[in-house]
Amino acid sequence: MNVFAEESIAARVRGILSNVRAAAEKSGRDPSRVRLVAATKTVSVERIREGVNAGLSLLGENRVQEALPKIEALAQTQVRWHFIGQLQRRKVRSIIGLFDLIHSIDSLELAHEIDRRAGEAGLVQDVLLEVNVGGESTKAGFRPDDLIRLVATMAPLTHLHIKGLMAIPPPTVDAESARPYFIQLRELAQAVAAETIPGVMMDELSMGMSNDYAIAVEEGATLVRVGSAIFGVRHV
Repeated sequence: MNVFAEESIAARVRGILSNVRAAAEKSGRDPSRVRLVAATKTVSVERIREGVNAGLSLLGENRVQEALPKIEALAQTQVRWHFIGQLQRRKVRSIIGLFDLIHSIDSLELAHEIDRRAGEAGLVQDVLLEVNVGGESTKAGFRPDDLIRLVATMAPLTHLHIKGLMAIPPPTVDAESARPYFIQLRELAQAVAAETIPGVMMDELSMGMSNDYAIAVEEGATLVRVGSAIFGVRHV
């Protein structure tokens, strides 16, 4: 019998929150500093509602065209939305004002477009900068060696608020193998914070997914993006 398949979404959410709490306490951290972002890519509104009824309050979407109808369908709930996927500049206008936080700023051009569109809307958009910690040619994100210089370049953008960093480590054979990448991201955030760049904060670290979120929490994650461990394997 597939035990995971028999487990309800509510039971999975409880288990993940318990694991997050245990990982935070293990590393001497306040568990309340860690938030669970339920990654809802390809998940139906009905299953998302089941998760919300189980206590999920923060939802993350990867695709603009998939996110918009879900946001509308769940408008009467208290959930908040984060954009966690790669964002194309031409889609920025569609999402300004809908997402509390954009996790995936991966270029200066995208940062400037978000600043421009947020300015037109009279808003300040909270964002995280995506770092390519594994140096993978197939992944987006800023190079670690360029990060401080580029943060200083983006800091004057008045409608963009940099709140921290995000990373997706290279695929690993086990969760423990991801730890060095999480350590690297934490240390990068500390290095940026030490520069005391006006208008820039390093309060958030978005790292860790279904297979390695507990390790990420031990190493300082404040946001963990968990999808399949809540909703089951995606069928794209």
